[in-house]
Amino acid sequence: MEWKLDSDSKIPIYQQVVDFIEKRITYGELPPGSFLPSERKLATQLNVNRSTVTTAYNELRAMGIVESTTGKGTRVSTHMWGVSPTLTPNWRNFVEGGTFLPNLPLLRHIRAEVQQNENIIDFANGELGCNLYPHDQLQTILREQPLTHSLSYDHPQGYLPLRQAVVKYMKEYLKVEATEQSIMITSGAQQALHLIVQCLLNPGDAVAFESPSHCYSLPLFQSAGIRIFPLPVDEHGINPDDVQELYRKHRIKMIFLNPNFQNPTGTMLHPNRRKKLLSLCADLRIAIVEDDPSSLLTLEKKQPCPTLKSIDENGTVIYVHSLSKMIAPGLRVGWLVAPQSVVERLSDARHQMELGMSIFPQWLMQQFFETVPFQSHIVPLRKQLAEKRDVIVRALNEQLHDKISFSNPTGGIYIWGKLKEPINEKQLIMQSLKQEIAFMPGSIFGAKDGYIRLSYGKVNIDQIEEGISRLREAILVCEK
Repeated sequence: MEWKLDSDSKIPIYQQVVDFIEKRITYGELPPGSFLPSERKLATQLNVNRSTVTTAYNELRAMGIVESTTGKGTRVSTHMWGVSPTLTPNWRNFVEGGTFLPNLPLLRHIRAEVQQNENIIDFANGELGCNLYPHDQLQTILREQPLTHSLSYDHPQGYLPLRQAVVKYMKEYLKVEATEQSIMITSGAQQALHLIVQCLLNPGDAVAFESPSHCYSLPLFQSAGIRIFPLPVDEHGINPDDVQELYRKHRIKMIFLNPNFQNPTGTMLHPNRRKKLLSLCADLRIAIVEDDPSSLLTLEKKQPCPTLKSIDENGTVIYVHSLSKMIAPGLRVGWLVAPQSVVERLSDARHQMELGMSIFPQWLMQQFFETVPFQSHIVPLRKQLAEKRDVIVRALNEQLHDKISFSNPTGGIYIWGKLKEPINEKQLIMQSLKQEIAFMPGSIFGAKDGYIRLSYGKVNIDQIEEGISRLREAILVCEK
C-alpha cells in the first residue's frame, strides 16, 4: 500500500492516516480481515512519530473500523460496523465463499514467481515456446484472407466453418469419424472439462482419473462436489482391472484419461489395455473422457498410437482436443466430440455463460486448417521438440544421474522424474526459485513427495543445460 501525507494540509497528520485507511476500505483495497502495518513500521514509513500512528489507530478502533489483538497486530474488522459512515460488504467472506475453489497455493506461488522474474528458467510451464508458434503462416492469413463473417453472436456449438474443418482434421490425422453436429468448439480443453463436470455430473457422483494426473491440479472437481478416486499409472498406463474394482466399491460414473503422452508421466496406455478398458466401460456403462492434447506430438518416427475415440465402437468416449500444445495456447481454441445430445446440452450451458466464443480465433483456425498444409507445421514442430528432448535428457544424464531417475519420453513435452534421496518438496521448490529455476512438484499431480515434472516445451533450448545445472545446485543445498 502506498501511503501519502500532505505536510501542508491543515488536517492533522493522524487524521490523514485515518481518512486514508477509511478510503482504502471503502474502495475494497483493504478487505475485512486484512492486516495493517505495525505502528512502528508505519511511523518509519511515513517519517512521523510513532505516537501519531498510535493516535490514528486508536481513532480507527474507536470507530469500530479496525481491531487489534496482542501479538497479532491490527486488522480491518471482520464484521459490519454500525457506527462507521462508510459501510462496505464483507468482501473477505465473499472471496472465501462460493463453490468454486481457488488454485492450489503452491501452484499459484510458482506461477507468480515465474511471472515476476524474467530470469527464471521455466521448466514449469506446459506451453510451447513462442518460437515454435506458426507465426509466418498466421501472419499470411491475417494479411491475405478477408474476414467475411458478420461478427455477430455465433452458433452455440461454435463457428460452423471451423467445425467442418475439424471434421476433416479429425478424420485425416486422428482417424476419428465425426460430424459437425457431434463437435463443439471450446475455449481450450479446460473449458470442455469444466462443462462436462458441471453439466453431466452431480454433487456426490464418483469419478476416477489417473494417478498422477494433471486433473489433481484442477479444483473444478472438488468445487462441483465430485468424489475422486485414483487409478495408478505404471509404465503401460492404467490397469483396467482397477477400474472394475472402483466400480464395484464406489460405482464410478466417469473416467478422465490422458492416454497419449500422459501429463505428467509421459506414458502411453498399452493397446491391449485400451481395448479391454473400452469393452469394460461399455459393459458397466461408464463414460470415458479422453483428454488428448498431445497425441500428434510423437517424437519418434513411428506413427502415433490410436486414440481411444478412434477405436470406440460403442459411443463410450467423449473426446477432448486442443490446439494449445501444437499451435498457440493464447488462441484458446479446442473442441470436444461427443454424442449429439451431449453436445447440445453442453453448448446450451456454455451459451448461458457467454453467448458463444469469440469468432475471430475460430475464423483464424479455420483459415489455418484450410490454407496451411498441417504437415508443414507439425513435422518441424516435432523435430524441434525432439531436439529439446534430447538436450534435456543428455543434461539430466550428465548432471543429475545420481540424483534423479526418469524415463526417456517418446512424445509430448514432459519428463517425469523421481528423486533418489528424500528431500522436502516445499524446501526444494523455494530453493529452486532462489536459484532461478522453476518446475512442477509431484504433489500438484497427486503424487507423493519425491517426484518432479520438467517441461521442455517453452524453455529456450540454449537455457536447458544451465537450468539443469541450477536444479542440481538446489538439490545439493537441500540435501545438506
